[in-house]
Order: sequence, then C-alpha cells, then structure tokens
Amino acid sequence: MNELREVEVVVIGAGQAGLSSAYHLRRTGFGADRDFVVLDHSPGPGGAWQFRWPSLTYGKVHGMHALPGMALTDAAPDRPSAEVIGAYFDRYERAFDLRVRRPVDVRAVREGEGGRLLVRTPEGDWSTRALINATGTWDRPFWPRYPGQRSFRGRQLHTAQYAGPEEFAGQRVVVVGGGASGTQHLLEIAPYAAATTWVTRRPPVFREGPFDQESGRAAVALVEERVRLGLPPRSVVSVTGLPLNDAVRRGLADGVLDRQPMFDRITPDGVEWGDGPDTRRVGADVILWATGFRAALDHLRPLRLREPGGGIRVEGTRAVADPRVHLVGYGPSASTIGANRAGRAAVRDIRRLLAEEPAEPAVA
Repeated sequence: MNELREVEVVVIGAGQAGLSSAYHLRRTGFGADRDFVVLDHSPGPGGAWQFRWPSLTYGKVHGMHALPGMALTDAAPDRPSAEVIGAYFDRYERAFDLRVRRPVDVRAVREGEGGRLLVRTPEGDWSTRALINATGTWDRPFWPRYPGQRSFRGRQLHTAQYAGPEEFAGQRVVVVGGGASGTQHLLEIAPYAAATTWVTRRPPVFREGPFDQESGRAAVALVEERVRLGLPPRSVVSVTGLPLNDAVRRGLADGVLDRQPMFDRITPDGVEWGDGPDTRRVGADVILWATGFRAALDHLRPLRLREPGGGIRVEGTRAVADPRVHLVGYGPSASTIGANRAGRAAVRDIRRLLAEEPAEPAVA
C-alpha cells in the first residue's frame, strides 16, 4: 500500500504518554486525522497495561495517575489492572475523539522531502513535520545472557510472558531481578511453588516512609541527567528503591524475599555459584527473568539519533539531534505522571516549531 498522507504531527503509541500528547494536541486546536494522527500497534486500548497478568489487580498498582482531563474513578481494587485501565483508556479516546488507528505497526521513521519526516507502515506512509514518539518499553523485554543458559532443561520466561502464579504449582522457581515486578512475582508464586529462590545483581533497597514530592524530584533528576548525557535511561524505580509495604514486610519476615547474589552459571538442572569445592547449587524447573525492559526505539534508527553512550540525548522531551522528534515516556517521563507533564511540554515545543518556516532536510 503506497498511499502517502500528510499531517502536522504523528504520535506513535497510545499508552499514557501517547494519549496525553494527543489530548494536548486537541486542546490546543489540532484536529485528529486532519492535523495529527495517533498510530498504535496494540490490538486495543490500554497501552502496555492490556498485556499485564490477571493477578495484577488495580489495587496492587503503584503510582497510576489519571490522564489529563478525565479522572479515573470508581475502579474496583480487586479487578485486573488490564481491565480497569484498558476500559479507562477506551473511554478517554472516545471522550476526546482521538481517533487512534490500530493495529498499525510503524516500521521506520526516515528523512522525507521538504524538511518533513516519513513514517513508514504496512498500512501506508505518513509525511509529518513533527513526531511524538511514545512507544514505551513493553515490546523490548531485556533478557540477560549467562553461561550455560542454553543448556537449561526447564522453562525460561520473562515478566512480559508471566500469566499468573498458578502455572508454577509444585515447581522450583528462580526469580531474577530486584525491581517491583520481581518482588511481586515472588510474593505471588511462593504459595504455589515447591521452592523459590530470589537472585539480583545488586542488593535491593527498600524505601521506608512516604515518597514525597522532594524525593520524587530528586529521583527524576538522576534519570534526567543520564538522558541529557546521551546515556540509556534507568527507570525511576531503580533510583527510588522499593516501597516497604505490608506484603513486602511479610515476605521479608517469612523468608520469601531472601535475596541471593547473582549466580555464576546456569546448568541443565538449575543455577550455580562459585567453583570447585565451594560450588553452591540450586535446582530449578523454571527461571523467571524479571529483568525489565528497554526503550522500543528501533524504528527511529534511520534518523541516527543515538549518542556514542548508547542513548538518545534529550532536552525536555526534544531529541537534541533532531528538534522535530520528541520522546515522551522516555527516561524521566516514563512514570505515568511524568508522561502527562511531558505530553504537554512536547506539544508546547512542537507548536513553536511549527510556527517557524519548515527546515531543509539535513545533509547526511
């Protein structure tokens, strides 16, 4: 399909960051399907939330902030978060007439003609003066590599494939990862599994007391500094620590959250630490990699935005290497409240850009 359509702004992704950006475009006078378009490759509304495991109920979700312009109310805490947030996003898209096009898979963003960007998809191409990339991380689960990994005779899966604790009944499970997902998986799986072992690269840090605005600003500043230097972003959670709630306290007290250092190798039947007579072994039927995600940015590769440090250098939301490109939900704006604020900031910056004369395409 070779149809080429022109808009002022293309938004890629319809999670929290993409919908927030689309809302601010509408609020400042841009028309959906006329001045901007939202392209989302997911099958339905809900962003990455629609893929979360059923046992992650809304009451277990930490820090979910409402989208701008519409409160998230009357959400039953025992309902799966995928249902609650999927339905909320669906209402939001219809209330503000955002006209999200899905499923549309953006394959590449390239330099177009006349200073415009060319967004390539199997459903046709889009020519745009500005781009808001809000693709998040769910599509790029991070799988570490360890010696002997291919020899393991049991099952290996990532958080992205986790469907709930029941499937681990009677099995010996090694959970790898010190973030929120790793601790949630352990606490859920332990009552079903024959045994659980928790391993992390670094000792986990548990956060006592409330997480106030000052703490939040300090954490975001640390993440922001990395993207300003062109380094791959770390998650906000990685610098804030894990909240020490009642469930975590029980897990620490009963030994479920007994953290072990990272193993040295994987064997056909489990994992090992050390060598020779000092070798320590743990048998395993399953290794669950709760090792996080990386930003899904491969479609931007033709624009050559990456810095030598491996990340994309960003000021606010704007890619330093190309002011037409804004990354919302990247680095410091990866939290739900951060995505809301970043969407507004990106639209404000884009309005200034579009008020200027179109730039000539860069010379490679």
